[in-house]
Amino acid sequence: ATKDMGKMLGGEEEKDPDAQKKEEERQEALRQQEEERKAKYAKMEAERENIRQGIRDKYGIKKKEEKEAEAAAAMEQASEGSLTRPKKAVPTGCGDEEEEESIVDTVMKFIPAPLMDMFNKK
Repeated sequence: ATKDMGKMLGGEEEKDPDAQKKEEERQEALRQQEEERKAKYAKMEAERENIRQGIRDKYGIKKKEEKEAEAAAAMEQASEGSLTRPKKAVPTGCGDEEEEESIVDTVMKFIPAPLMDMFNKK
């Protein structure tokens, strides 16, 4: 009981002479388990990738990386002779004044008559 009291009061604990060796063995076992787990999941992912590639080949689908690489190559090829960067396509509805006017007219059709009078007085 006196040994336990000494520990509780902040005294020196008795050290196990094999504690260092046991800790190293435990750490090694953990590393080995982690490596086995990673190998297992790498194998599973490789099998899944083979199945995915089979589906891509069957239906003629390209991988996402391949599509991006082709798009980048097309952009580089288009801008090869140009000194400036290529223009970006303008989405429909952006910058077309005619279309903007037609949108305003459409909205005005749905506004009640008393409110229309308020807009026309300005």
